[in-house]
Amino acid sequence: MSKPPNAHPIGRSLWRIAMDSYLRNYRGMIGLGFIALMMAIAFFSPLIANRQPIFAIYQGKWHFPAVVDVIHNVPLMKYVIQKTPPFSQVTFDAKTALSENDFALWPMIPYGPTETSPYTLRPPSTAHWFGTDQNGRDLAARMVYGTIVSLQVGFVSMGIAAMIGVLLGSLAGYYGGWTDIVISRVIEIIQCFPTFFLILAILAWLEPSIVNVMMVIGLTSWTSIARYTRGELIRLQSSDYILGARALGCNHARIILVHLLPNAMAPVLVTITFGIAYAILAEAGLSWLGFGVQQPSPSWGNILRDAYDQLKSASFMVYPPCIAIFLAVLSYNLVGDALRDAIDPRLSQD
Repeated sequence: MSKPPNAHPIGRSLWRIAMDSYLRNYRGMIGLGFIALMMAIAFFSPLIANRQPIFAIYQGKWHFPAVVDVIHNVPLMKYVIQKTPPFSQVTFDAKTALSENDFALWPMIPYGPTETSPYTLRPPSTAHWFGTDQNGRDLAARMVYGTIVSLQVGFVSMGIAAMIGVLLGSLAGYYGGWTDIVISRVIEIIQCFPTFFLILAILAWLEPSIVNVMMVIGLTSWTSIARYTRGELIRLQSSDYILGARALGCNHARIILVHLLPNAMAPVLVTITFGIAYAILAEAGLSWLGFGVQQPSPSWGNILRDAYDQLKSASFMVYPPCIAIFLAVLSYNLVGDALRDAIDPRLSQD
C-alpha cells in the first residue's frame, strides 16, 4: 500500500540511525562476527577442548561432565549443578578409567589446557592440531582456553576504566570550575607517562596474576574515556532539553544520568572498543614478559613466550598465538572504526 501524499517518515533516534549505518558496514560486521566467534569459543570451551567427555556411560550410569563445565560458565551455577562422581574428583582420569564396556563422546580436542604428555614438541597432526609444547601440552587446547583470558582482560579492564572515566568525566564536564580544573590536571599528569611502562612499573610491585593485570590496565586506561565524556557533557550543557530539565527543577543526578549521559555515550563507546583491543595486546605483552598470566594457566601471551623459547626447534608454535592476537585486535579496531563512522553525522548518508 502506498503512503498518503502528505505522510511524513517516521522519526528515528540517533541510536537507531547509528545501528542501521553500522549494519551496512561490512568491515564492522566482519569484526563483530569474529568477536562473536571468540565469545562462543570461550563459553563453549569445555565442549571444544576437555580431558573429560561430553557424555559418558560409566559403569551403567550416565554422566555429562563437559556439559556441566559449560553450565559452570554461567555465574553462580557451579553452586547449583555439580558433576556426578567419579567425574567430580580432580584425580579421576576418564581416559584410563573408561573400559570397552563403557561409552564416551569426547570433545573435538580431547585434552585439557594443562594436561601434559610425553609427546613434547610434536608438530601439528590429526592428534594435535597445533602440535604440542615443551611439556607435551596440546597447543590447540591452550589456545582455546587462552581466548577466555583475552576476553576477560578486555572487558573487565575496560569496564573498570569506563566506570572511572565516565564518573570523573561527568563531574568535570557538568560542574566545571575547580572540579574541572583538578580532574583535567590529573588526566594530563597520567597521560604524561607511557601507559605500557606505567603498567609495568605498577605490576613490578604486585604479584603476577590475571586479576592484578585487569585491575592495573583498568586503573591506567580511563583518561581517554574521561576526556571524551567531559567534552560531550560540555557540548550538551546548552541543549534545549537540558535547559528545560533545569527549568522543571530536575536535580543534578537526574540531569546527568537520565538526560546527559545517554546522549554522550556514543563517542565514549568507540573509545572503549579501541581500549579493549589495547587491553588484549597489553595482556599478551605482559604475559610474554612474565608479569601477566602465570604457567601452567594458558594465555596467548605466555603461549607466545613458550614459542619464542623454542623458536629454533619448534617454530610451528609461533603461528597460532600471533594469528589469534592479530585477528582479535584487528576485529575490535574494525568494530571501533565502524562505530565511529556510524555515529558521526558528517559521515551519515541518511
